[in-house]
Order: sequence, then C-alpha cells, then structure tokens
Amino acid sequence: MSRRPNARTRTRSLRTRSLRTRSLRTRLLVFVSATLVVVCVAMGLITTLFQRAYLMGNLDDRVRDAAEQALGGAALHRDTHDDLTYLRESGQPAGMLSARLDEKGAIVSAAVVVPDAPTRDLSTRQRTALAGIRADGVLHTRAVPGLGTFRVTVLVSGDVRVLAGLPMDDVQDMISGLVMIETGVAVAGLAAAGCVCAVVIRRQLRPLGRVAATAAEVSRAPLGHGEATALTRVPARDTDPGSEAGQVGAALNHLLDHVESSLAERRRGEERTRRSEERMRRFLADASHELRTPLASIAGYAELMNRGTDRVEPVLAWRRVSAESARMTGLVEDLLLLARLDEGHPLQAGEVDLAALVAEAVWDARATGSGHDWQLELSLDAPVLVTGDEARLHQLVASLLSNARMHTPAGTRVTASVESADGRCVIRVRDNGPGIPPALLPTVFERFTRADTSRSRADADSGGSGLGLAVAAAISAAHGGRIQVSSVPGRTEFTIDLPAAVEAGVEARAVSGNGVSV
Repeated sequence: MSRRPNARTRTRSLRTRSLRTRSLRTRLLVFVSATLVVVCVAMGLITTLFQRAYLMGNLDDRVRDAAEQALGGAALHRDTHDDLTYLRESGQPAGMLSARLDEKGAIVSAAVVVPDAPTRDLSTRQRTALAGIRADGVLHTRAVPGLGTFRVTVLVSGDVRVLAGLPMDDVQDMISGLVMIETGVAVAGLAAAGCVCAVVIRRQLRPLGRVAATAAEVSRAPLGHGEATALTRVPARDTDPGSEAGQVGAALNHLLDHVESSLAERRRGEERTRRSEERMRRFLADASHELRTPLASIAGYAELMNRGTDRVEPVLAWRRVSAESARMTGLVEDLLLLARLDEGHPLQAGEVDLAALVAEAVWDARATGSGHDWQLELSLDAPVLVTGDEARLHQLVASLLSNARMHTPAGTRVTASVESADGRCVIRVRDNGPGIPPALLPTVFERFTRADTSRSRADADSGGSGLGLAVAAAISAAHGGRIQVSSVPGRTEFTIDLPAAVEAGVEARAVSGNGVSV
C-alpha cells in the first residue's frame, strides 16, 4: 500500500523547490535578510532582558530602602499596630503602599501615598491581593486592583511587621518604550540594510552575468561545423583571480582557449588529411602516367617487331625499348627508394669523403653532358668527412647535377663546391641558367613536381619524372641534414647541409632506429 505525502509535506517541498529555482541574487538577498532579522531580534531580546534586569534591580533596591524606612517609622509606634503615620512623613515616594501586619501575618492596616493628597487606605479587595506574603525579605510582584502592579516585600523588627511596595508601571512603561524604539530602529535598519544588500549583491553579481552572457554567446557559435574563427572572451576586468567571479571568468577564458586550440588543431588536421589525400591521388596519377608511357612505347615497338614490318628497323626498335626500359627501371627504383626512406629503413653507415664523392659526380656529369661547363671548387685544409651511405650520397649529388643538365640550356656553367665549418659539411651546386619559376619554387622538392605540367617529352632523355629532387631531399633528411634552394634568373643554387662525421654517426644511428618521414 503506497503512502501519499500529506499537504504539509507537499507545501514544504514546493517552497524548497521554489527557493532553489530562484536566482542567486534573490536567494542571497533572502538569506542575508533572514540573517539580519535573526540578529536584530536576538540583539533586541538581549538588550531588553538586560535593561529589564537593570531596571528591576534598581526598583528592588528602592523597595528595600522604602521598606526599611517604613519599618523604622513603624518601630516608633510599637504599641499601635494599625498606625501608618510614617507614610505622611516627608521623603516618601509617590505611589508607595505600606501595611502593618500582626503576628500571624494578617494585614491590620494598609494605605498608599497619593501625590499632593492625604494617604488613601486600601480596600478589602486590594488588601486581599497583598495577603500571604512571608516576612522573609524576599521581593514579590503583586497586581493590586485599581493601583497596578507592585514590587513588595515584608520586613520584621521584633514584633513589628511592615509591608512596603513600589509600583512597577514606570519600569514596564520604560521597557515597552524601549521595545518600541528597538523595533522601529530594527525595521528601519533592516529596510536600509536590505536596500544596500540588494544594490551590493546586484553590483557584485554583474561579472557573473557578463560571464553567463559570454558563455551563452559562445554556445550559439557553430562549433560543430568548424566555422568559428574567434570565440568571444570574458573581459579582462571580470578575470581577476582575487574574486570568485573572476576565477570563473578566467576559467571560462582558459576553456575557450582550449576549445579554440582544439578547433584549430582539428582544422589543421583536416587540412593535412585533405592535402595528404590530394597528394596521394596526385602521386598515384603521376606514377601511373609515368609508368604507362614507357610501357606503351615498349608495347608499341614490340608489336611492330612482332608483325615483321619494315616500318621500323629492329636495331632502332631495340634501342628504344632498352631506353624506355631503363627509364621505367629508374622510375621504379626511385619510387622504391622513397618508400624505403619513408618507412625508416636503415642506411649503410660508413665514413664518406665528400670532396672525393663530389669530384667523381662532376666527372660523371662531364662525360654525360658535354654541352655544359662543369666546374669543381675545393678549397679545403682537411678532408670533409661525413658518416652515411656513400652510394646514396653520390646519388644525391648526381641528382642535383642531372637536374641542372636537364633544365638549363647548353653552355650553362654548373659549379659544385664543398665547404666545412662549425661541425657541418656543406655541398653547393649552382648554375647561371634561367632559374626556377617562382610559382614552382615552393614545391620543387615535392614528388612528381615538373615545370612541364603536360608531361610530354620529345624522347626518353628529355625532362625528368619529377622524382629527382624529392629523392635528394629524402636522402638528405635520412642523413640528418637538409637541402635548400634559392633561385633568381641567372643564378640557381642548391645547398646541402650535413653533419660532420662525429655528429653524423649519432644522427645516423637515430635515423636507423626511428626512421625518417619525407
């Protein structure tokens, strides 16, 4: 059997839920106001209690004095038990009442001092209100009909018993006035404090409002589509770490910085992926085209020779087939070399004399391209030694010399030089040809980059496949070096910077272990 909450429980739950759903400003104002009310009430109660205790203590002292004075006056008339002539003596406070008691404590006579008038005897009813007070000197509070509330006591001296009392109306009026004054002051103070608190809380929570507005504006930004470029930040005045609101603002700014950096990194990653896919598609298309051309030539000459026609001489056909086969073999070898370098295959490590290696490459270039002016510059005080793969380094220099031979006209001067300084070995290959087109210069070391985008060539030896400089860059990186180019009309210079033998050994081992990505 299920138990449903009663009406009181539901009301309390609704109030709690309503308070929680209100704004922070309202809740702070309510809590501060409630705290001030409790403090004011507590201070009022404590003040009233202390003031009442003080006034009552003062009244009790006066009652004792009046009782002692009355007892002294009554002692002069011991034989007359109902004599109250001492009340008519000077110095008796107005409103004081006094009574003579017999041995049993019963009231014999009683009267009250009236201002500017003779004393007035108490009625039977009034005497009854004062009956039953013991003669022990203890103060009692009695309400006397028609006269008000009195503070009374009974003193004894021999066979004389006197009751004396003073009215409490002044004390009660003073306490009531004090309560009214405190209430008025408390109400005014609470109203003023509430207004001040409302203004202060409103001003202090403004930074949180601005932080919330910034967060709301950021939430409307199209972050999911990657279109946001610059997210709104919390103003610097709202990021003071000395305040809680400033800490929230600073934390939000840090979060936005992280979001922006993540978005930028994602965009860069997407751009890299797009470029990588683009380069891969271009690489496949270029490789397919470069391989298809020699294969088509070989197939064509083979078909002509198979038919036995006299349209082409067999010797010429075999020469063309051999040339296209060599071209295709070189292309495949370059592709395989790039793939191995990309995968980080270790290179053979040995000490290589760069001066001898460059000299051999220049002599080979002279034998191949007699139409160019080949120059070698060596001004060295000691051997220039590096640690690396001699065959690949020779291929690197030969590729640069071959590139100069293919892309410069006959008669162009090509100069190769070797330098050594500060633990680095530098190879320079420069020519005075027409230079590299400015549009092609940023991508000159990319694979299948060619000035002739049509890919047409007169023969197998004219132009290149666009892999020579890419292979050169990969070999340089595999040896811990770098290759750079600068070109203007009349001067093109390739610079290869390699570490000397001591440093090269360390970097070559690192390359062999980690691999190089080109």
